[in-house]
Amino acid sequence: MATVTYAHIKHNSEGEPIVEGTRIIVRTIALDLIAHGWDAEEIQQHHPDLTLGQIHSALAYYFDHKEEMDRDIRQRHERVRALRAAQEESPGRRKLRERGLLS
Repeated sequence: MATVTYAHIKHNSEGEPIVEGTRIIVRTIALDLIAHGWDAEEIQQHHPDLTLGQIHSALAYYFDHKEEMDRDIRQRHERVRALRAAQEESPGRRKLRERGLLS
């Protein structure tokens, strides 16, 4: 099986694909597309240090690994939900709720 390489993409020490020369994880670029519906130009407006080539390469990586990356995103989201659900209410939030400032 041939190994596919992506210009501008490498893997960090945790094995996550990142934009080479930055600390921006490909998942971040994918989430900009998924959550906000941004195209490459809009993503660049929010990440001005990235070139369009870097962004397109990150998006190509995402689409070529979509199933795996979407599963990872879902799992991370579920972990955050579980942690939030298990977290006790802070004293500050409790006071605001008692004053009727939070529902």
